Amino acid sequence: MAKALNVAVLLAGSGHLDGAEVREAVLTLLALDQHGAAFQCIAPNADQHHVINHATGQPVAGATRNILEEASRIARVGQCLDLAQAEAKDYDALLLPGGFGVAKNLCDFAFKGPEAQARPDVAAFIRAFFDAKKPVGAICIAPALVAIALSGHSTARLTLGGDPGCADAIRRLGHLHQDTPSAREIVVDEALKLVTTPAYMFDDARLADVFVGIERCVTEVLKRA
Repeated sequence: MAKALNVAVLLAGSGHLDGAEVREAVLTLLALDQHGAAFQCIAPNADQHHVINHATGQPVAGATRNILEEASRIARVGQCLDLAQAEAKDYDALLLPGGFGVAKNLCDFAFKGPEAQARPDVAAFIRAFFDAKKPVGAICIAPALVAIALSGHSTARLTLGGDPGCADAIRRLGHLHQDTPSAREIVVDEALKLVTTPAYMFDDARLADVFVGIERCVTEVLKRA
C-alpha cells in the first residue's frame, strides 16, 4: 500500500477578518482527510497585525492575539506546529487557506498591495516547496502571498477571482492573473505545480461552491505530490 501523503497547512490565525478563514481552513482539512492524506497545521508564533471583533467588524483597541494560539483553535489544542520548527522537506505538499490574516499577518498585501512583503520565515517556507518542486495549493487571498514570496524568483499563473484591483496587483508583482467566474473554479500552473482557487474572494459564494473549488484544488495538489 502506498504511503499516505503528508501535507503542510499554513494558517494565519482564526477568523476571516484578522486570521485564517475558518470555513476555508476546515474545508481544506476535510478534503485532505477524504483523500486519505495526513496533514500538519502550521503557524508563526507571533502577534497578529490587529484584532477584529467579528460581531461588529471593527478593530479592538489595545487587543493582541498570537497567530499560533489562534490557529490552534482550528487545528485543536497542541496540534498546530510553530513555523520555526517546520521544514518543507518533511512534507509532500503545501496548502494555504485564505482569510485576511494571510494578507495582514503573513504579509502586508492588505495594506501595500503590489509593494507588499511577506514575513521572511513565511516566504522562505513557501519558496522551499517550489525549490523542491513540490505542489502548492493557495486558496482565496493566499495566491497573493505566493505571488509575493515568488516575486523575483518565478513567474506564476494564478487566480484571485475576478477583482480588477487584485488582478492588477498580481500583474505588478510580475505574475499572470487568470480571472475566474466563481468559487468553484481552479487555475493550475503546471510548470510550478501551483493550484489556486478563489473561494471567498467571491463574498457571496455559497459554502457548497467554496467546497467544490477547495476540493478540486486539494485533488490536483495531491495528484502532483
